[in-house]
Amino acid sequence: MITVAAVGDVHLDEEMRGRYRERLGRLADDADVLLLAGDLTKHGTVEEGRVVAEEFRGLPVPVVAVLGNHDYQSDAQDKIAETMRAEGITVLEGDAVALDCAGGRLGVAGVKGFGMGFSGKCASEFGEPEMKSFVRHSRDAAERLREAFKSLDTELTVALTHYSPVKDTLVGEPPEIYPFLGSYLLAEAVDTAGAHLAVHGHAHKGTECGLTPGGVRVRNVALPVLGRPYGVYRIQD
Repeated sequence: MITVAAVGDVHLDEEMRGRYRERLGRLADDADVLLLAGDLTKHGTVEEGRVVAEEFRGLPVPVVAVLGNHDYQSDAQDKIAETMRAEGITVLEGDAVALDCAGGRLGVAGVKGFGMGFSGKCASEFGEPEMKSFVRHSRDAAERLREAFKSLDTELTVALTHYSPVKDTLVGEPPEIYPFLGSYLLAEAVDTAGAHLAVHGHAHKGTECGLTPGGVRVRNVALPVLGRPYGVYRIQD
């Protein structure tokens, strides 16, 4: 058995420097790995990225992250990722990492993901070029997640995204914005891979627990939903 801690949407800035790290004192007792599900900054600036790197560096467990839409706001996402990696944090975007944990080897496949909506009520790649581009970006993200899973050879696997793969965990958000909160294509990638868990953020007013159509547990780990420093989830083969 492997225990995963996860949180997203911490939205750190200079005023938060040092304040989140003090909430992680029990991390080594609670989990084998910490997953960060995007929106780690408020406005996606390099300065905020440094705060994120400092808050999560040197922790007693491996830290694996994806970025979120807020982290792209200032077009500094590459620099933010570079700053985090320099502090030993693994940042994924269409790739994967294998981790040796006390309970076995854990594979984490990660991608930011994108909106589009869910089966029966989603955007289609038709019409204006802007709409085609919107849907194509979502399809590309899901395909990168699918390929990331293929690169793993581990006993247990987790999908780490910012956008949601299911609408279950969006309950509480206005239904009108569901197409901007996730995509069913991410769930298809998760189910195809036979993942053991999927975690995401983004939906601040959503619900913590859901399932993919294939029965994979999905957890919305956005901080406003959790109301605690991180969620803790146990997975086993």
